Amino acid sequence: MQKQQELYSGKAKTVYTTDDPDKLILQFRNDTSAFDGEKLAQLDRKGMVNNKFNAFIMQQLQQGGVATHFERLLSDEESVVKKLDMLPIECVVRNLSAGSLCRRLGVEEGQPLNPPIFEFFLKDDALHDPMINDYHILSFNWASVDEVETMKRLTFQVNDILKQLFLDADLLLVDYKLEFGRFDGELLLGDEFTPDGCRLWDATTRDKLDKDRFRQGLGGVVEAYEAVARRLGIELG
Repeated sequence: MQKQQELYSGKAKTVYTTDDPDKLILQFRNDTSAFDGEKLAQLDRKGMVNNKFNAFIMQQLQQGGVATHFERLLSDEESVVKKLDMLPIECVVRNLSAGSLCRRLGVEEGQPLNPPIFEFFLKDDALHDPMINDYHILSFNWASVDEVETMKRLTFQVNDILKQLFLDADLLLVDYKLEFGRFDGELLLGDEFTPDGCRLWDATTRDKLDKDRFRQGLGGVVEAYEAVARRLGIELG
């Protein structure tokens, strides 16, 4: 497979076309950002850790019956994925209260949420990813009725798989975001699942082991990602 031209460069990943029109290459970079790009840094090894972390999680989800765009690892920082027609929607599930939920509703961090809270957000950095609901999605034709229900179903299926996976490693899956796209008429999980896009706490100490360490200036960001990877049995090399 031959890497061709750069298709898109985001905050922490670059996407390249290939000689296969149905395949792309994702490059996970060391770039790190928070607050819509207001806080930036380069963190050694982060691209490699996130690439291998994402590959492991996607494979676990595939084994659990969730179809994803992931194909295979290509190098330490690159993976081959299916080319999806991405929906401009983020699906968020919250198992414990944290982050923007606490700020919006004035609730204390760390409260168990039963049932978990599901939220839709519009993926638009310029608008700061505003919260939306089913009616916005349907009115603006961002997805169909069936796709809305499929996104909800798959997001909770992911929750069932990963909550237990992380709990077995003495970790709490606090919240996370997912993105989906179309491929040959099917909705597949796309983008990534790494500590950049979820919150993970030590189940005993509740130490933060995700990108909140960068947002809140706690330090040891990549070290925390690596600690999570080791608990899950991910070979980083």
